[in-house]
Amino acid sequence: MDEEEVIRDILSGNVNRYAEIVKAYQTIVANLCYKMGGLKLDIPEMTQQVFVELYLALPRFQFKSKLSTFIYRITVNVVCKELKHQKRTIVPTDEYPMPDRPADEPNIEQSIIRNEQLRQLRIAMGHLNPEQRTALVLYTYSDFSYNDIADVMQCTTAKVESLIFRARKNLKKMLTP
Repeated sequence: MDEEEVIRDILSGNVNRYAEIVKAYQTIVANLCYKMGGLKLDIPEMTQQVFVELYLALPRFQFKSKLSTFIYRITVNVVCKELKHQKRTIVPTDEYPMPDRPADEPNIEQSIIRNEQLRQLRIAMGHLNPEQRTALVLYTYSDFSYNDIADVMQCTTAKVESLIFRARKNLKKMLTP
């Protein structure tokens, strides 16, 4: 899909092409909402809100960054706004999403230990401040570069580096006995 062509078509009145953008990014947006907000967010509602916000923001898109960066920025803003609206800065401990454990663990004891470590990591991630959690989620789970995260979070690369460093330091402090 030639994103610039699709966006220009949408802006010139062919709104049916918007479905192409939704189809291309729907899963990515839903996953990011889930990773940032946990199970307490209504993921389908958040995803829909992101695409409503994106549609309204398309006239402001200047093609200086990738469309995906623009969509991630809107997603981060929508999720943070919802979390703030719900007056929740800490995600419920056992509901913060984490990757599944590897299937190649050699025995049940190691599996139990790994599950406990993941549970503790979920708890600790829920206690990070929203900026640190956002930067760490984008870096760890979405494989964004520091520059891409800076674009999404609308800050400097140095700030992203600092946020990730502090998030890791805080996680280590919380997880070290």
